[in-house]
Amino acid sequence: MDMTSRMTSHFDDALDAFRASSRELAPVLAAAVDLLFGALANNARILACGNGGSAADAQHFVAELVGRFERDRLPLAGIALNTDTSILTAVGNDYGFDTIFERQVNALGQPGDVLVAISTSGSSPNVIRAIEAAHDRDMAVIALTGKGGGQIAGLLQETDIHLCVPSDRTMRIQEVHILLLHALCDGIDALLLGDPL
Repeated sequence: MDMTSRMTSHFDDALDAFRASSRELAPVLAAAVDLLFGALANNARILACGNGGSAADAQHFVAELVGRFERDRLPLAGIALNTDTSILTAVGNDYGFDTIFERQVNALGQPGDVLVAISTSGSSPNVIRAIEAAHDRDMAVIALTGKGGGQIAGLLQETDIHLCVPSDRTMRIQEVHILLLHALCDGIDALLLGDPL
């Protein structure tokens, strides 16, 4: 395969992942918008976490909430749990890396808040522990995963929402995750600003 064909194959593969996700996830995504909007409307907060590329996605999502997405509006309450290096290194050093999000959920999370937990594999131990802590604090969870959902799929409760990208390739899952997060932002803004659906 020449390099141009190889590059073209990335676009084709990504389009396949987007189409499959659209078919499977659009109704679930709409429910996630309703859950997030309901929490924000009741003065609750959105906590988000992930590792690596998923950490970047969590941070990006919260930036869209606190800043703005496409239009000016009031800031929305969001916290990315993977951005405070002092907390991450102190907790990681003292209690272990698997606890870095769990302890923050226990410190900051309140009933009615929502945890957006991002893990392409669905099996990140620190994200799993954050989900368990969120459940202990009567928080709902929106999990963004891929690869069949991994261990996270078995942890979710009826009140949680699972956005599992139908792909086994990490890069494709991450590409769809950012689309899902942008769609969540758009849906929240549509409800907040009274856009017709």
